[in-house]
Amino acid sequence: MTAGHAPGHTPAERGTRTAVVTGASSGIGLAISEDLLGAGWRVLGLSRSRGGLPESATWVRCDLADVQSTAQAVDVVRAAAADGLDAVVHAAGLQYSGRLGGLDPAHGERMWAVHVRGAELLVGGLVDLLVDGGRVVLLGSRTMTGVPGKSQYAATKAALAAMARAWAAELAPRRITVNVVAPGPTRTAMLEDPNRASVPPVVPPLGRLVEPSEVAALTRFLLEPTGAMVTGQTLVMCGGASLP
Repeated sequence: MTAGHAPGHTPAERGTRTAVVTGASSGIGLAISEDLLGAGWRVLGLSRSRGGLPESATWVRCDLADVQSTAQAVDVVRAAAADGLDAVVHAAGLQYSGRLGGLDPAHGERMWAVHVRGAELLVGGLVDLLVDGGRVVLLGSRTMTGVPGKSQYAATKAALAAMARAWAAELAPRRITVNVVAPGPTRTAMLEDPNRASVPPVVPPLGRLVEPSEVAALTRFLLEPTGAMVTGQTLVMCGGASLP
């Protein structure tokens, strides 16, 4: 794709804003989709199944671990948002836990495919549709700095922060911001996934888990005019879990 832009369109001129949200069927991705819909955005939700995604959103079937499926989803989005795209939010994720000496390469490869390669394929395939002044938000994790038993997962999330800074510099001339929202333990079904049972969640110092709606609110802050001057940053929301 060429890094041009949707010609002649700005968010103000186009009226209803359009966002692509991955992982839109459940968890944080669903919370972000619902929040944006409530704020009047048009949402194109990408996920393997529709799940809880409201009927007011447009569902696009996509398995981000599969290159062909992701390419097909990009084509669908390009047709549905031919007049321009205001935001891409990459919230799809999964987590496998394991200690050094017992790591499964297939687990690491799948997390990399969804978290990192999926972002590359999606944002790269849509960057020319993003309007000048558009937004990209990648969902990271406060564990990106390293947590025992989560090395593979942490590595993929750390890669998102580096990638976001590189993209932020590349897209700054078009006033497109790129940031990472990195929540700590969040009250989603992922916390009960047996794939991460070896490293159970720890309640943060503030006394409770992060709510998906809180992550959605921080994400929308970055998508709205309020976030226009924030780019290349990782915003951690962890209830104090990252404090020394």
